[in-house]
Amino acid sequence: MEHQARLPRTTPEAQGIPSAAVIGFLDAVRERQLELHSFMLIRRGQVAAEGWWAPYRPEYPHMLFSLSKSFTSTAIGFAEAEGLLSVNDPVIGFFPDEAPETVPDNLAAMEIRHLLMMGTGHAADVTGSVQKDDNWVRGFLQEPVEYAPGTHFAYNSAATYMLAAILQQVTGQSLLTYLKPRLFAPLGLSEGTWETCPRGIAAGGWGLSLTTEDIAKFGQLYLQRGEWQGERILPAAWVEKATGFQIGNDDGRANDWTQGYGYQFWRSRHGAYRGDGAFGQYCLVMPEQEAVLAITSGVADMQAVLDIVWDKLLPALSGSSLEPDESGQAELAERLKELRIDPLQAGTSSPNEAQLEGKVFHLEPNELELGTIGLRFAEQGAELVLGSSSRDDQAVRLGRGKWEAARICLGQVKQGAVQRVEGSFAWRDSDTLRIELMLVETPFTYVFECRLDGEALELQFSANVGWEPGKVLKIAGHAAAIA
Repeated sequence: MEHQARLPRTTPEAQGIPSAAVIGFLDAVRERQLELHSFMLIRRGQVAAEGWWAPYRPEYPHMLFSLSKSFTSTAIGFAEAEGLLSVNDPVIGFFPDEAPETVPDNLAAMEIRHLLMMGTGHAADVTGSVQKDDNWVRGFLQEPVEYAPGTHFAYNSAATYMLAAILQQVTGQSLLTYLKPRLFAPLGLSEGTWETCPRGIAAGGWGLSLTTEDIAKFGQLYLQRGEWQGERILPAAWVEKATGFQIGNDDGRANDWTQGYGYQFWRSRHGAYRGDGAFGQYCLVMPEQEAVLAITSGVADMQAVLDIVWDKLLPALSGSSLEPDESGQAELAERLKELRIDPLQAGTSSPNEAQLEGKVFHLEPNELELGTIGLRFAEQGAELVLGSSSRDDQAVRLGRGKWEAARICLGQVKQGAVQRVEGSFAWRDSDTLRIELMLVETPFTYVFECRLDGEALELQFSANVGWEPGKVLKIAGHAAAIA
C-alpha cells in the first residue's frame, strides 16, 4: 500500500477560509510579539495555509516537549488493540521487581488508565524526584501516592514515562521502534528522535522531535477518528476515549488548561482538543470545524497563542467554500514569504573588536558546562570557539547582523546531541558584544553578552524562553592566552 508522504495543498478560500483571516492571525502574532516558528492550518484534510519564520524551515524537526505525551498515549492505544495490555491493568503488575516491599493501597490501585489521565493519585508532579534515581521506574513506584487514583488531577510527566516503560516491558521494543510501522510508516512521518532515560527507555512525556507537517498529520489522523487514506489505523473507540473528558482539572481559571483532560490530550474551549508542549508546541484539533492547526514556537505565554487562534481563525472556519480571492491570496503569499526572526540589528563593528580578537578566556564553573570562550573576527562575520571539559572545542560561525548556519552541542539540549544552529553577532554599544545562537530544532535562542574589562571578561547568558523566566546567568572569565 502506498502512502502519501505530503499532505495535499490548497488555497484558504477553497476550504472556506478568507485569506484575510490568516493575515489577521499573522498580524496579531506580530503585534503581541509572540515568537512563532511555524504553523500549518489544515481543513478537510488539505493544507490551507502554512508558514515558517526563517531561519526555521519545513524540513527541520522541532522539539515537542509535552506534545510527545499524545504520541505515547497513541502507542498505548495500539498495544491495547493488539491485546498486549488493558488500560485497567495495575501498574505494579508490570514491575514486580521494582515495587516497594510493602505496596500501599493507593499504589496497588493505580492502573494504566490513571497514568493516561494524569490521575495517578500523586499530589503533584513527581518527575524531578523520580529522576534522582537512575532507575526511574523504581523511583516512581517509591513515591507516596496521597490520593485514591482517579480522584485527583496532577499533571505529571513521570506518569507518561511509566507508560513508555510499560510498553517496552510488554513489547520488548522502544516506544519509537514500536510506533514506526503502526503510526510513522502509514502516515509518512519523518524519522523522528526520542530522548531516553539512563536505562534507555523513551522519556515518553517529553523528548520527541518531529517536523511541523508530522504534527499536522498526527492531528488529522485523530480528526479522522483513526482512519488514514480510507484505512483504519487506530481504533475509533480509542480516539474517543483519548480525546474525551476523563478527569476534571478546573481550578477556577477560565482558560484552555481547565477544560478537562483525556488520555494525554487536553480538552480545549470551543469543542476542541489538543496535544501541546512547553514554549508553544501545539497540535490543535477542531472537530466541529473539520480543522487541525499545528504550531511550533518559542513563547512563554501559551494561552496568548490560543487566544489569537480563537479570535482570528476560529470565526473564519465556518464556511464550506469561498470565491477565489486573488488579491488576498497574493497578499497572504507575500506575507508568508517574508516571515522571519531577525537577529539584533545594532552596530556591526566596534573598535573594541581588536581587544577580543584571538583571545581565549577561561570561565568560572557554570551550569552551561563551558570552560573557555574565544573569538576571531573577519570582515563578513566571526568564529566563536567554545571549550568544555566534556567535549572537544566547538567552532561556530557568526554572521555580522545576519544569521550564519552551523552545528553545535551546548548545555543539556537533547542529551548533548549536536544541533543545527544559526549564529549572529552585533554590538549593542561600543563595549557590549551580543552573540545570538538560535537552535533551530528547538524553541531556544541563546544569548551571550560580552564586556571586556582589561584582561577580565564579563559574560551574561540568557535565553528567549526557559524554565526560569527572565533568568540571567553571569559568568566571569579571564584571558588565558593570545592565539
